[in-house]
Amino acid sequence: MKKILIVGFGDVAERLVKRYAGQAAFVGMIRRPERAAALRALGVTPFIGDLDRPLGLRRLPRVDGVFHFAPPPSDGKTDPRTAHLLHALGRHKPGALVYISTSGVYGDCGGQWVAETRPVAPVNGRAVRRVDAERQLRTWGQVHGVQVSILRAPGIYAADRLPLERIRRGTPALVAEDDSYTNHIHADDLARLAWAALFRGRSQRVYHAVDAHPLKMGDWFDSCADAFQLPRPPRIERAEAEKVMSEALLSFLRESRQLSNMRTTRELRLKYRYPTSDDLLREIGQIPHEGNQAGQLQLF
Repeated sequence: MKKILIVGFGDVAERLVKRYAGQAAFVGMIRRPERAAALRALGVTPFIGDLDRPLGLRRLPRVDGVFHFAPPPSDGKTDPRTAHLLHALGRHKPGALVYISTSGVYGDCGGQWVAETRPVAPVNGRAVRRVDAERQLRTWGQVHGVQVSILRAPGIYAADRLPLERIRRGTPALVAEDDSYTNHIHADDLARLAWAALFRGRSQRVYHAVDAHPLKMGDWFDSCADAFQLPRPPRIERAEAEKVMSEALLSFLRESRQLSNMRTTRELRLKYRYPTSDDLLREIGQIPHEGNQAGQLQLF
């Protein structure tokens, strides 16, 4: 049985472990020792390590594959965490590594369709640091003969990862003519794509971890509101949004793109459980709304 290291043990990692339990021996890197019991309950061997403290990574076990799900630091232009991980892996190189990056590396594409061959053009700091991580990983993979797959993921959703609080607050969305295209992936499908990439991905390959149904952001909020019988968000023009919305929210609204997943479906050969976000919302619609909260839905 192959031994697989998961770095960045969050929601997607937990979904992956639950789905593929028994098919690999999982090791989960966590910073806080108090989380160890929860990992053991999932059948995962905990490894206490912090990517910001590279000396503690010296005892990293030999593994066959790595899922790198850890984000870069919150500031700077580079990702030292990825550098520390690669240095630690250098003693016992795995056969394959999968990294979850972000579709934000493309910047604003004016709503155009985007393939993996499009040059990156990061605008904000988050995307700049992701590009640095990607470059480190692909260079390392080429030098050491390790199969590295990059999954560029957009907005990740699930039954307990929907923008319901935003909708309940009445945060406005943009009018259709000013709105931006956004892409989505269900957390279950992202976990499945990561698993497929580890075993089927091509060396130093970039894949779009997205479904085949880009939406304008306001339409996505409307669909979620309708599924939970909530009032749809009010619509405002972009000029007004620039005055009343937070800079963090505006940074997403200033980027519009539609990501193609043709390479992903062709090479990773995975049938999506949720080909569109509407598939989840229809599933939710079949559940009585009385007392229903997003976090209570069991979709496994």
